[in-house]
Amino acid sequence: MLQVDEIREIIQMVDKSSLTEFSYEANGAVIAMKKNTGSVTTTVQSQSQAAAEPQAPAVQEPEPEVNTQPNIKAEEMPQASADYDYEIVSPMVGTFYTSSSPDSDPFVTKGSTVDTNTVVCIVEAMKLFNEIEAETNGEIVEVLAENGELVEYGQPLFRVKKK
Repeated sequence: MLQVDEIREIIQMVDKSSLTEFSYEANGAVIAMKKNTGSVTTTVQSQSQAAAEPQAPAVQEPEPEVNTQPNIKAEEMPQASADYDYEIVSPMVGTFYTSSSPDSDPFVTKGSTVDTNTVVCIVEAMKLFNEIEAETNGEIVEVLAENGELVEYGQPLFRVKKK
């Protein structure tokens, strides 16, 4: 059976991802999660319970806060200036790492200069560690993912101002 901390970690990873449904089976326990309007509902039951009982939510995250700001028309919204020319995106689903080991310095940080062959991060998928290269010349102006975060295919990881 999974420990409470392991279940919490799974909930956080699913909540941060763009997944809408997730299920996991191990050691006779089944975990099924489905996102509904910003919350995560989790069901945990053993296989012996699965035959006897219908699934019931075990953990329900609170609903997100409602924005109480007045509605602003698109013309009135301040325009954010794009201070980047290129986004480095994740080529796969996996876990984002900023360095090769927890003790090492990050490959790049905000302000780092990169070229096409500069390794900017690692995305781990199925115990394979894939080095991601910048594929452009420029300066990192924003790091969009956090170390250890689950990232999706095509998710922007870095913003680069080309030189």
